[in-house]
Amino acid sequence: MITGAAGFVGYHLSQRLVREGWSVLGVDNLDPYYDPALKRARLARLAPHDTFRFEGIDLCDAAAFGRLVAEFEPVLVVHLAARAGVRNPGGDLWAYARPNLDGFVSVLDACRRVRPAHLVYASSSSVYGTGSPVPFREDDRSDRPDSFYAATKRSNELMAQAFAGLEGIRCTGLRFFTLYGPWGRPDMAYYSFAQRIVAGEPITLHDPAVMRRDFTYIDDAIEAVFRLLVIRLDPQDDPSSASHRLYNIGNSRPVALLDFVAVLERALGRTALRTEAPMQPGEVPETYADIARLAQATGYAPTTDIETGLGRFVDWFREERAERWRRG
Repeated sequence: MITGAAGFVGYHLSQRLVREGWSVLGVDNLDPYYDPALKRARLARLAPHDTFRFEGIDLCDAAAFGRLVAEFEPVLVVHLAARAGVRNPGGDLWAYARPNLDGFVSVLDACRRVRPAHLVYASSSSVYGTGSPVPFREDDRSDRPDSFYAATKRSNELMAQAFAGLEGIRCTGLRFFTLYGPWGRPDMAYYSFAQRIVAGEPITLHDPAVMRRDFTYIDDAIEAVFRLLVIRLDPQDDPSSASHRLYNIGNSRPVALLDFVAVLERALGRTALRTEAPMQPGEVPETYADIARLAQATGYAPTTDIETGLGRFVDWFREERAERWRRG
């Protein structure tokens, strides 16, 4: 079962799992945080797979969600549904609290009843906050969030840790760094920059002289998640220490914002009109993943550089920008 199956990561992971022969139940409420037409277009690409089933449901309807999970009886659960983004210009805390906290409790409660072999859930690199040294390591201090979104994600980690110990259900938290690629979220910088550059509109760079991000191509992230999802614990592992693990899902090669924009300009064949502004609340100047724990557990490390990854995104963007997905 994958929650948030119509989202960026959920769509790509669903594609990977059905191709690997899994039967997948996708759950999503098609929240209008960004255009639901894009989410429906992703689902349309999953629909031809006989082993993919979709249910439009809000996780916060705990009773309905619990009945669905009990009927499907998933062996593996991947919880990706959430309100994303560190920026909250409207100041609506409930927009984060309800899906990220109440929704997570619904997932835990359903898992308590059906007892899957493994619960994997999305966390975020934002839990590290401004004060953490780089590169970020999973054992670093993470109790000083700079955004309410980060606070909800750290809360998820603590709830999962307690749940794993109490229920004896293996839980794995994924601290995603900045993901990008085809079928991505329009609110992400690389996507919105591409739209504005092509339209001849200026892009706003927030404190670009210091801003660096650990951009991670979606296929690399999905490979890491897949390996963690199906990995078997070493029989010699102490169950009490192995019941809950956290992993950075990053590229471990931070890219300066100005270099990122230059690569995007070359891929698009256009020069951006630029304006600058101070760093926004909730942002951190640099993200940088230490992925030694991921490599040790799975034997995998990302392979896609920013030139290749943005090139693939631009190829998709050019093909899709005629708004064909909106017609779906």
